[in-house]
Amino acid sequence: MLIIGERINTSRKQIEPAVVKRDAAFIQEEARKQKEAGADFIDVNCGTLVEEEPAGLAWLVQTVQAEVDTPLSLDSPNPAALQKALAVHKGKPIVNSISMEKQRYSQLLPLLQEYKPAVVALSMGDEGLPNTVEERYELGSRLVDGLVSAGISLSDIYLDPLVRPVGTDPQAGVTLLKTIKRFRETWPEIHIICGLSNISYGMPVRRLINQSFLVLAIQAGLDAAILDPLDQQLMGLLYATRFLVGEDEYGVDYLQAFRSGRLE
Repeated sequence: MLIIGERINTSRKQIEPAVVKRDAAFIQEEARKQKEAGADFIDVNCGTLVEEEPAGLAWLVQTVQAEVDTPLSLDSPNPAALQKALAVHKGKPIVNSISMEKQRYSQLLPLLQEYKPAVVALSMGDEGLPNTVEERYELGSRLVDGLVSAGISLSDIYLDPLVRPVGTDPQAGVTLLKTIKRFRETWPEIHIICGLSNISYGMPVRRLINQSFLVLAIQAGLDAAILDPLDQQLMGLLYATRFLVGEDEYGVDYLQAFRSGRLE
């Protein structure tokens, strides 16, 4: 299970001023805490800065990588920002994200071919967010075919079925779980990822919904998630669920997390 730590995002009220002021120590502490909590990748996002995003994203990459050796998820639809970030990133990052939106696809594909990162592929087109399993599957198929034809390997694709808030659509959770299963049955080699916290948007005690959904999604075939690794109970459920569904043979990862003091 690949874990992408979501906390370095300027939509969080403490992060934006830190990026604006170039407070490296604050950002590096956030990165270090996420790595120590079990994050495999650190997401960096400064999309709220708009005009300053290219410079801000490149600064985030250099600042975080000066502190931790964890690769990064470069979270932006802006090709100018991604180009600057990719140019300074050490190692192989994940680009988050491409979709079947015509402009986004045409602008980002050349960057993927040039820098050869892994990529999050959103099951979304110019028509907006899909509602049904079939719509998500059709968009996912087009994305996978296009990316593979462009020379990107299946193992570098992280297909995102797009989480919609269950508070606005009572069937959102059920639809998403069915989509994950369909993706997994069709593409065993591909990664399936989601932004976990979107499922609980607008609801109280969001962590309970996030935790419950993660357990169900892993069982359905999810093998990567963008989440808060500092939520120790969430991470404990992740390790326990992987062990129970046979993805962690003999509980090796579970026991390592326990010995590291990362389980409640």
